[in-house]
Amino acid sequence: MYKKQMVFQRVVCLLALVAAALVFVYSLGIMTDVYDGLFRTFDDLNVSEASEVDGAVIYQYMNSFNRSFLKRSIVMILLAALLFITNTHSRRRYYISNYVSTGAFSLFAIVTMVWASRWISSFKAFWKTNVNFTQLAEFSEMWDTRHLDANSTFWFDIRLLVFGISWIAVILLIANLVLKIKLEKTEEELVKGGN
Repeated sequence: MYKKQMVFQRVVCLLALVAAALVFVYSLGIMTDVYDGLFRTFDDLNVSEASEVDGAVIYQYMNSFNRSFLKRSIVMILLAALLFITNTHSRRRYYISNYVSTGAFSLFAIVTMVWASRWISSFKAFWKTNVNFTQLAEFSEMWDTRHLDANSTFWFDIRLLVFGISWIAVILLIANLVLKIKLEKTEEELVKGGN
């Protein structure tokens, strides 16, 4: 049982690192369509000015959000790395540092995913209802920029996959912690019973 649990433990910690890396890559890519389609609509490339397309203000809103999201994704990677620094992936017996690193990653990942999902959902709704895609199509044709429409929601929708993997990593990390506690208690009882 211990060998299987140790393999599971390594896989789960690796999955947590992969999930954090995916969130980081997602934070880099989420602005792709919005930037390609809307950035040039602002006068003189000054995003503090009014845009030529109604609803293009989503670019400003998302840009502000994306700075915070990028910082949080970096913290997620650092907390996932902490799992390896504290040997959470390979320890047979957990110490306080292992509990702290597991809890810190899990809590921060949950808070980040819930926070980001709420914002991204609201941005998607704003995108579909407030951006004037007729004006955007005219601008796109005139200035040869990327043509987007209300259905160009790939970067909003891919969060379900990215955050889904992160949720799986967190659930498995917590399950591993519970399993580890049970196995350690069982081992202690066996040692006591042998005396």
